[in-house]
Amino acid sequence: MSAGFQRARRPEQIEARRTAILAAARELLAERPVADISLRELACRVGLAKSNVLRYFDSREAVFLEVLDTAWTAWLDELAFGVLPGPPAREERIAGTIAATLAERRLLCELISAMAPVLERNISLEFARGFKLRAAANLERLASLVRAGVPELSAEAARVFARAVVVVVSGAWPYANPTEAVALATAEAGGAPGFEAVVAENLTNLLAGLVARRR
Repeated sequence: MSAGFQRARRPEQIEARRTAILAAARELLAERPVADISLRELACRVGLAKSNVLRYFDSREAVFLEVLDTAWTAWLDELAFGVLPGPPAREERIAGTIAATLAERRLLCELISAMAPVLERNISLEFARGFKLRAAANLERLASLVRAGVPELSAEAARVFARAVVVVVSGAWPYANPTEAVALATAEAGGAPGFEAVVAENLTNLLAGLVARRR
């Protein structure tokens, strides 16, 4: 901890301290998986004691959920499907674009895959409420983008698809990023499709199925 640490009291000081903690979290995530990053290591990176980090965030998990929310919003800000062809190529284009843009965002995919099993296990009710409201807003944005490209989808069907994106990424990311031993064994057994291919195939099938049910 920095010898000159002083507790932030003014709103701008608190926000600056929170920003510094989130920046340190992103730095560490560029180096190793979230499961390998302790609160102590995060505190050392930002130059604070663990107790001081917890003045600004509920827990280690809350810090990484904040990083997730920022990364999720940034992805949606840039997500665009362009001019779409007719079905079924339309469904393939939308699913493929989602898969390709997610594959470019390792941080987002890793945090989505860790969200339910790890990061949501040690947060307060108050923080959970706020995070879930923001997550719901992000899902609604994704549903609206998809529905704009596939207008025959109902609003609820588009939401089903948006929620499925999270579920597919949650499963596909760890599957496509195994331990060294599992990766070697998988290669010896003939290999397996990569993350982008798995996500694109699953989302294409789901979207096509949702469209077919509307006919």
